[in-house]
Amino acid sequence: MRITKTKLGWYGILGALMALGLGWGVASRGAPQAATSSKPFFPVAVWYGGGKARAPMLEPVDASSAELWGKDLDQIKAVGFNTVKCWVDWATAEPKPGQFDFQNLNLLMRLAQERGLRVIVQIYTDSAPDWVGQRYPDARFIDRSGAVIDSQAAPGFCIDDEAVRNEIVKFIEALSQDANRYPALYGWDVWSEPHLVNWAGFDYLKNPEFCYCRYTQERFREWLRAKYKTLAALNKAWYRGFTSWEDVTPPRFSTILSFTDYLDWRAFITDKLAADLKTRVDAVRSADHIHPITSHAAVPGIFTDPRNGYGEPDDFLMSGNADFFGTSLYPKHAESRNPWSYEHLAAGLDFSRSAGHSYGKGFWIGELQAGQGVTGMRIAQPVTGHDEAYWMWQAVSHGAREIAVYAWYPMNAGYESNGYGLINLDGTLTPRAREAGATAKAIALNAASINNAQPAPAQVAILYNRLSYMVGGTEPSLSTLGNAERDSLEGLHRAFLEAQIPVDFVSTQDVIDGRVKAYKILFLPYAVMISQQVAEGVERYVEQGGTAVAGARLAWNNARGFASDVIPGFGLSQVFGARERMIRPVKTARLLVEASPSLPGMKAGEAVRGDNFEEELEPLAGAHVLAHFANGQPAMVEKTYGKGKAILAGTFLALSYEREHDPSTGRLLRSLARAAGVTPDVTVSGTGTTEVEVRRLVSPHEQVVFVFNHAQKPAKAAISIRVPWNVREARDIVTDRPVTFKDEHGNVLLDKNLTGGEIWVVKLSAAG
Repeated sequence: MRITKTKLGWYGILGALMALGLGWGVASRGAPQAATSSKPFFPVAVWYGGGKARAPMLEPVDASSAELWGKDLDQIKAVGFNTVKCWVDWATAEPKPGQFDFQNLNLLMRLAQERGLRVIVQIYTDSAPDWVGQRYPDARFIDRSGAVIDSQAAPGFCIDDEAVRNEIVKFIEALSQDANRYPALYGWDVWSEPHLVNWAGFDYLKNPEFCYCRYTQERFREWLRAKYKTLAALNKAWYRGFTSWEDVTPPRFSTILSFTDYLDWRAFITDKLAADLKTRVDAVRSADHIHPITSHAAVPGIFTDPRNGYGEPDDFLMSGNADFFGTSLYPKHAESRNPWSYEHLAAGLDFSRSAGHSYGKGFWIGELQAGQGVTGMRIAQPVTGHDEAYWMWQAVSHGAREIAVYAWYPMNAGYESNGYGLINLDGTLTPRAREAGATAKAIALNAASINNAQPAPAQVAILYNRLSYMVGGTEPSLSTLGNAERDSLEGLHRAFLEAQIPVDFVSTQDVIDGRVKAYKILFLPYAVMISQQVAEGVERYVEQGGTAVAGARLAWNNARGFASDVIPGFGLSQVFGARERMIRPVKTARLLVEASPSLPGMKAGEAVRGDNFEEELEPLAGAHVLAHFANGQPAMVEKTYGKGKAILAGTFLALSYEREHDPSTGRLLRSLARAAGVTPDVTVSGTGTTEVEVRRLVSPHEQVVFVFNHAQKPAKAAISIRVPWNVREARDIVTDRPVTFKDEHGNVLLDKNLTGGEIWVVKLSAAG
């Protein structure tokens, strides 16, 4: 874990220390505080706000509440959870200006404390009091069409109105002061599933986009002033003729001319969401200098589109503004056509982990699906006990530092009625509740080993580049490739998941700041639009000894949406040793590889599948061809540059692999990594092991090994793990029984006959 004070700030260091399992003993201004408990603690929570009301609603407190809630908490603890995640909504907590009512929270805190349970507080400001709209009518959200949104408990009001922002801050400050009195408090989640507009959809609007209220427009102008400095510079960038800053407004539609205005608008929205998170974090910190503060996305950002008019956060930027940032996780959500595949789940978790890792932090699971997905009569597949255990162990194996299962009771109102609960609405337990509780116990019993370890380090980096979504501007229909960005990222992840090779997703800022130098190979999937700074970062990375691999049309557009004179742009043609000669659309591209030390394991003439385009390359001086298209034109070129090398492929290999799973494409991607010096620390062999996944948490003297048989059939697995020390003991941490192993020349060998769907968790301890 990298902990850099200048980068993280003090709260970031706090988050990093929490991730390392060092308790609470750090204050926001640098003065050590007495730790609440020295015992290792991993919070495994279930959402429970008192009674059966669904979040963000609250059940009225009456004379029977203490007894009824106490029974629920007794059952929650008896099942195996050590934490509850409750919630406070602004509408209930401040029914009149300045009159705060936290009786629900106070009762729950007291009852939890009596039972030795910890509490995480979820804050909902999107559920705003009606008096806010009456006092600040101009703060209503406005769609780009001009439609004004009246809040119906949700979505509340725009935080860009300084008066509304001040009211939100005062509410959170009062809440922080109140909750911080209780020793049961564990931490905060200040924003559930951040968007500009939450918990409301507007079917009567076509392609809604927010927010065009006068306050957001002024904030956008301030952002533009900071970026461009002068109105003349803005006019030049946008190809406009504004005579005053007050004339500048956000774009509402696309034109055939420049779409730089749209790019700025989307970048502003991303920055705004991160800044709005910091506003909430700072408000909690006014009274609470100790407990960790988090937020969680609706879904890992790898699966979302930053063009969404409701506003999609950048997980990396959000991670920089809280102690932790995390995600909701609903693999069997009612809106999913099918349950998530294990590859999809792994990619999402690795993405959320990577966003925190970029800042030296862990990540939290803000919501983990507890029960069957329901949206009206759209009902998903049932959730089983095995699902719960599997999702929980997957989260832990990826480095999550908290899990909050959503929710104890099913939803009792709204279009999710009777869905997503861990138990039945009448209070009876379910098999999945018992399985989730048993898993929670096993995690808690091994908190020390889990907290002191980190996911096995990656040698492979995959660039996450939000600009590539913007090619063509605001018109997604201009692309024939569908979700090419997402599928390219997932295709690369899949190729290395299959080989037990860990990967990190990295941000453009990681490339610019040079943090990618820690990786042996950097993949630039679908990098058709990048900034000059990123291009310069890639050049430095290669020059200093790294290997970079890119697909077709690298740096075709710059950060303003303008085409490069030569493709690849920004001089990257000299780094990669080729330029685009011509490009043609095809359904399937076919590459024929050459024999080369740069493609170990690939045979001369072997055919590899690509998708959508064949970009014929013109090799430049010093480059050599690694593959040709069927017509004999160069399809893949490599060039040594400085101490490293760069490879350019004239098609979309990663996209193809995600959609078609052609084995040849996976072999080629892994061959490129092998040539860069990437070697797996884990190998799996044996009958039926093609869907066996092994993950590890590593620390100086221990490793926790997670083995998942994703197939429904048995597998006879022989697992070899490279470790830096002699192994003294191997132990199954679920059954607490010793595991037979062999230690041969730095490799630990584990044999296991896995049943279909089996999860096996083993702790390896160093000798001496």
